[in-house]
Amino acid sequence: MDHAAELLHSVFGFPDFRPGQAEIVQAVLEGRDTLAIMPTGGGKSLCFQLPALCRDGVTVVISPLIALMRDQVRALKAVGVEAGALTSGNTDEETEEVFAAIDAGRLKLLYMAPERLASGATIGLLRRAGCSLIAVDEAHCVSQWGHDFRPDYLRIGELRRALRLPLAAFTATADEETRAEIVTRLFGGDAPATFLRGFDRPNIHLAFAVKDSPREQILRFAAARKGQSGIVYCGTRAKTETLAQAIREAGHPAVAYHAGMDAEDRRHVEMRFQRDDGLIVVATVAFGMGIDKPDIRWVAHADLPKSIEGYYQEIGRAGRDGLPAETLTLYGPEDIRLRRSQIDEGAAPSDRKAADHARLNALLGLAEALACRRQVLLGYFGEVSEPCGACDLCDRPAQLFDATDAVRKALSAILRTGEWFGAGHLIDILTGTTTPKVRERGHDQLPTFAAGRDLSKPAWGAVFRQMMGRDLVRPDPDRHGALRMTDAARPVLRGEATVTLRRDTVVSGGGHDAIRAQVADEDAGLLSLLKARRRALAEAQNVPAYVVFPDRTLIEMAERRPATLDQIAGITGVGAKKLESYGAAFLEVITGEGETLHPARMRLVGKPEGAVFDRLAEVQLALSRGEDGTGKYLSCTHSTLRQIAERRPSTLAELQAVQGMGELKVERFGKAFLTVLREG
Repeated sequence: MDHAAELLHSVFGFPDFRPGQAEIVQAVLEGRDTLAIMPTGGGKSLCFQLPALCRDGVTVVISPLIALMRDQVRALKAVGVEAGALTSGNTDEETEEVFAAIDAGRLKLLYMAPERLASGATIGLLRRAGCSLIAVDEAHCVSQWGHDFRPDYLRIGELRRALRLPLAAFTATADEETRAEIVTRLFGGDAPATFLRGFDRPNIHLAFAVKDSPREQILRFAAARKGQSGIVYCGTRAKTETLAQAIREAGHPAVAYHAGMDAEDRRHVEMRFQRDDGLIVVATVAFGMGIDKPDIRWVAHADLPKSIEGYYQEIGRAGRDGLPAETLTLYGPEDIRLRRSQIDEGAAPSDRKAADHARLNALLGLAEALACRRQVLLGYFGEVSEPCGACDLCDRPAQLFDATDAVRKALSAILRTGEWFGAGHLIDILTGTTTPKVRERGHDQLPTFAAGRDLSKPAWGAVFRQMMGRDLVRPDPDRHGALRMTDAARPVLRGEATVTLRRDTVVSGGGHDAIRAQVADEDAGLLSLLKARRRALAEAQNVPAYVVFPDRTLIEMAERRPATLDQIAGITGVGAKKLESYGAAFLEVITGEGETLHPARMRLVGKPEGAVFDRLAEVQLALSRGEDGTGKYLSCTHSTLRQIAERRPSTLAELQAVQGMGELKVERFGKAFLTVLREG
């Protein structure tokens, strides 16, 4: 699975699995018969494409739509995956190319229309190709009662039996009756591993609470569920250990789990959690992937998660048996500030930081929802639902108040100060706080000065935060995050619309000013230039624009302005092949100049080893004529530096064993290289 996660990033350019994908990929990788019902846009194709790259042999994909097959083949080739299709729409050249790839053993995915199964030669072809897995897209087409029925889908079960291969079937539309028909007709009645991935998990109760003695809140939550298996997620490794100790002292069996532990200790915790009843694991998010424990009854977050996707995946580890499960997520202003600083000060590339800020903003919208949380959560994943009756806001509706007047005062303060200031200064104006900054700019003479004394500073902070969540105001990146009014706010300012906010959120502002919001508005001019470059590249190759890069990738580039190929490598949708094909062209648009890297260095772009390579190259240059600058010139090839960065030798003897290194080079560079490797 580690290899699959690596390919997810290096080939497809995705930093993480979407919720629900990892478990399906694991089942397909293991060669289990699999049925996955996933929502449209939920990433079905990745669940058979990624295992196909990890497994030996060819994966044959049965799909009913020629256009869809051609699109997927084109997209796979664009990321460097050998794929082909045999359809009635093929040219002779295309078909010959597919057979040549099969004979050369290069092909990994072979798309095939169901009609081809009627040919007696198909089974022989698949045996000759070394087929090792059958994947069926749009599996509901096997249902004779469905409007998408394709008679040739009935031949798939026969193909499975003849080849004696595992089968993975995927669909977005399958009610219980259709699922039963799929199992009968495709799997011969054998029960496959079944994954139902509509995003609604109605058995999981959702709850958020503002932090107020958070350790006691977690202990009370655990005490009310004594004897039940649960997970507590924490933001730091140290906190997992102190909180686990507190839970043990309160009389519950509890263990800590985090990535800094010895691998054997982590495995022991995982085994114990699966085996023991009533064990509580206090963990970082490193815990849970691949834990197939159906009876986890509760999940608590002692700290705010990083994103809605992370939250959904983490709470989704509860109640997999379909029985009731409960969740609690604690949050407060300190969490939000911590999350912001962790993102800003972390080692991640700037594009990842921007994506993390956006995910945090969406999560805050869920934390501060006005009504049913499940509607907000499912809405994020594109699903519409009725109020669930199984969340804290359905149990006890939030106290709401008409905030129209407060919002209009805030908008007035923004406009009267020229949209040049952030929330902190605006709150000083509204609350009548005469700071030096207020006096120097004459803002104590504004009509809005002290107009908002009816609310405290923390209350105003929460109002501004909720206004940003409603997209009434946005931080302007060109003005250091100063708030600007959006078009959506104009009806409120004109008195044509009202605004309702949560009073409990306002009251629980926690004594802090408004949270510094993410600066993430795209630069429209740069985005236009990036799209023009994409269009030119696509036209030159005669492919659709999205095959070069989807809009999402270009928007991230415009927002994040990556300055190096290493930074471009972290953009969502940029895998190794596309980086090699297009990275320099788009970097030239963003920075005004390209970046040319040696092929050996290109292989390390976007990886930690890339930075190590650069430091090794700097050290080598400094010592090329010895420490005193008078020695014989020596240097290592780029290929040798790449091997050192990847293999990370820890001794002079191991270093000398690297191809291209010898006794003289080890004598000259050895100690300095090992210092770089230790620090890197």
